[in-house]
Amino acid sequence: MDISAYKAFLAVADLGTFSKAAESLYITQPAISKRIALLEDQLGSKLFDRIGKRVMLNQAGKALLPIARRILQDMKESQLVIDNLNGQVSGDLSLVTSHHIGLRRLPETLKHFAEDFPQVRLDLAFMDSEDACQEIEKGNFELGVVTLPSSKPKRLLLKPLWNDPLTIAVAKDHPLAKLSEKEQINITELAKHSAILPAVGTYTRSVIEKPVIQKQKSLDVILETNYLETIRMMVAIGLGWSALPIAMLEDDLVSINIKGLLIERTLGIVQHANRSLSNAGQAFVDLLDNAKE
Repeated sequence: MDISAYKAFLAVADLGTFSKAAESLYITQPAISKRIALLEDQLGSKLFDRIGKRVMLNQAGKALLPIARRILQDMKESQLVIDNLNGQVSGDLSLVTSHHIGLRRLPETLKHFAEDFPQVRLDLAFMDSEDACQEIEKGNFELGVVTLPSSKPKRLLLKPLWNDPLTIAVAKDHPLAKLSEKEQINITELAKHSAILPAVGTYTRSVIEKPVIQKQKSLDVILETNYLETIRMMVAIGLGWSALPIAMLEDDLVSINIKGLLIERTLGIVQHANRSLSNAGQAFVDLLDNAKE
């Protein structure tokens, strides 16, 4: 079995072009084409339809896709079992996290991990929590430290670490800041003002929007971005209100108490339900548990 051919197949299937797949695997485009051609010859069937510069899975490719993912996952699992037998914390650890968690929650843990386990090579990636969960489901990362989804996906294990309360924040000179000095603000009044929120479909957006939409049919969202640091800056210069983690508040922002509104998200660890943790992965989880206490 040519594992490199299956890796090439999955890269092209996920990225949609031979050139991007080649870049992701650090090989040349002709090498990708050769591996795909070899796999197609072995299977006796074409796997992709070429449409302009893009390639799309045909019926045979779609049938092979879950099998190819399982083959590579089984190979990783086999190697992991053998590596874990010696009890050493070494090898590779693929970790994915969101920008906010990576900046605000993980620096000390990453520092201690690097100091305690110098033989581990850490592959760290940053992306939105939703994308991170999908990548872990595909088997592309061993662990994720992300905003946890409200409902548990079948193929993922979720381990809560931190409750992350959010507060409605505005600039000091925002009309809501002045109004809050005189009276308690309700959701109807909040909805009259422009909001800056994470993108639709993100876990954090749903946590923020659900309790407000239950009482208001819509919000005036003037800007969407998944970078909380960017949202914070936009709020601080007075462009609108948002819900931010309490830990992000400083002197340039005012926390507004909204009657009947409590917003909280959960941050934690995500791993594939059918994938054993490597010794390195377990060591990282243990560090996170100790940091939480």
